[in-house]
Amino acid sequence: MIKRVFFPLMLFVLILSGCSAKEQKQDVELTVSAAASLQDALNEITEIFVEKHPHIKINYNFGASGALQQQISQGAPVDLFFSAAEDKFDLLVEEGLIEKEKGIDLVGNEIVLVVPKEANKGIQQFEELKKADKISIGIPESVPAGKYAKQSLENLHIWSELEEKIVYAKDVRQVLTYVETGNVDAGIVYKTDALVSDKVEIIASADENTHTPIIYPVGVIKDSAHLQEAELFYEYLQSEEALQILEKYGFKGLVK
Repeated sequence: MIKRVFFPLMLFVLILSGCSAKEQKQDVELTVSAAASLQDALNEITEIFVEKHPHIKINYNFGASGALQQQISQGAPVDLFFSAAEDKFDLLVEEGLIEKEKGIDLVGNEIVLVVPKEANKGIQQFEELKKADKISIGIPESVPAGKYAKQSLENLHIWSELEEKIVYAKDVRQVLTYVETGNVDAGIVYKTDALVSDKVEIIASADENTHTPIIYPVGVIKDSAHLQEAELFYEYLQSEEALQILEKYGFKGLVK
């Protein structure tokens, strides 16, 4: 009688332990290429996400969206792309590297004119940038904030007289650094970047009618080596918890 009970019980324990072994999640590292302007918000979001999913580690490659898009197009091993510009993102969709249904316009932003704290050039609006000796914007061809900045200055009909004063930067964070250190008299950056610096002052916001809409799409790379985990993080970025953090840093939520 004891043997009859013992052996089925042992068999059940072995099956159960086998199932548990299968359910143990392997450690996974995701690589996320993201616009430099997202750095502070994503670092905070990641801390919370990793607490919920300790088997997933997220490595970020922050930079200008154009440069990141080119890296992915050339085969860089990336799991998600969080762009500061729709056109850079759409290029990867057109190339078949991101499936349309695995991408979403997540948040928006705005561009602002900033000057160093204690600045004495008397610049109070975009039209007064002629008072500056040096102005910094991102490289328009690869830095979306630079593209939006140039569009605004062109639509205000002041680009031609300011062009020789422009100091180009590799990304929006470098523009901010140039202003913080006083290497330039003014810079045009995202509002979200300006808000995290106590060394610059926002003096004007660009009218939305002067540039194309500023939209940040995010999507899963089709050939991700860790598709399940990438989609898990992608879904989390759309959660109310993640969107609240993004909005705290000045982004505008677009997901309803």
